[in-house]
Amino acid sequence: MENQKTERLGSLDVLRGFDLFCLVFFQPVLRSLMHAMNVPWMDTLCTPFEHVRWEGFVFWDIIMPLFMFMAGVSMPFAFAKHLQNESKLQLYKRILKRVVLLWIFGMMCQGNLLSLDSNRIFFFSNTLQAIAIGYLISAILLIHFKQKAQIGITAGLLILFWFLMTFVSVNGYGGGDFTEDHNLAEYIDRLILGRFRDGSTLTATGVNFGAYRYTWLLSSLNFGVTVMTGVFAGQILKGSLSKERKYRTLLLIGAAMILTGWLWSFQMPIIKHIWTSSMTLYSSGICFLLMALFYYLVDYKNYGKYLNWLKIYGMNSILAYLLCEIVDFSGVVKSVFHGLEPILGNYYQPLIKLGSVSIIFFILLLMHRKGKYLKV
Repeated sequence: MENQKTERLGSLDVLRGFDLFCLVFFQPVLRSLMHAMNVPWMDTLCTPFEHVRWEGFVFWDIIMPLFMFMAGVSMPFAFAKHLQNESKLQLYKRILKRVVLLWIFGMMCQGNLLSLDSNRIFFFSNTLQAIAIGYLISAILLIHFKQKAQIGITAGLLILFWFLMTFVSVNGYGGGDFTEDHNLAEYIDRLILGRFRDGSTLTATGVNFGAYRYTWLLSSLNFGVTVMTGVFAGQILKGSLSKERKYRTLLLIGAAMILTGWLWSFQMPIIKHIWTSSMTLYSSGICFLLMALFYYLVDYKNYGKYLNWLKIYGMNSILAYLLCEIVDFSGVVKSVFHGLEPILGNYYQPLIKLGSVSIIFFILLLMHRKGKYLKV
């Protein structure tokens, strides 16, 4: 933990807070309430807050790409400061420390590391690890290449993923097959991660991969692209354009990326599970639009005072994510409200969920007031 002393981009903290508020507070409570009400119209209302089964994209699918995108937005600001005060070697030490910590935190969030069960150690399976690999790729590009080269290499990663997924076929996988069980990214994860892939179990006949269909290894190419799109947004925001030109530029780029991703989806579908190139462009375009909106509201129109409460989540986003994924506060809440269960019936569980996420909020609020933030 450390005190926050450096000047920050207000809109970035607010947008990050919006992302984490949806993840940590709003969606868990909404889902719990939906199950308690058990009425058809509530299912329709909650559809945007549930991941799509395979192809397609809804609001809830932007949460992870936005988290990764915002990691990239902050990089031009942070790296400029570090390169002024320290050598590239010292900066790489910082980068590797962050990658390792994010990787360990990711394994903790999946419940695999803390279970202390060797049969449940799954190596690559979490949002924080996707951020770590995307951050590492982006850091190398940001340190060693000029902006034009960064754009070229990023486009190259996007196209390389498309080429491999579309034209490479191995043992019945790939060759333009984007189905759950026969895409190339699925084959590579099974081949390399094997028993250490999330969802897998050892049987007498070998490894059973179950129904888990998220991919990570080949998808890392586009994890790097997602973070790099955030870097490009950060470069725009850090640049010398007027504030009005900045948000307009973000809007224009975002719209172009969404259109390109949508057109690409006719050949390579938008599939978040395998992080297809079309999904990468489409989601990054939405991230650009959200960044433009929050920059307009907070840094251009100075409406930040109405949104500053989101910074409670945004400035401590890693801690908020860890508390949500690792710590179960429901026991604490039940010890206080257990007497209400016969009275509330189905609505008892939404109360427990509301109490649990409220505890997380008050922990973050206390730390925010003390100026303490978990930094990696």
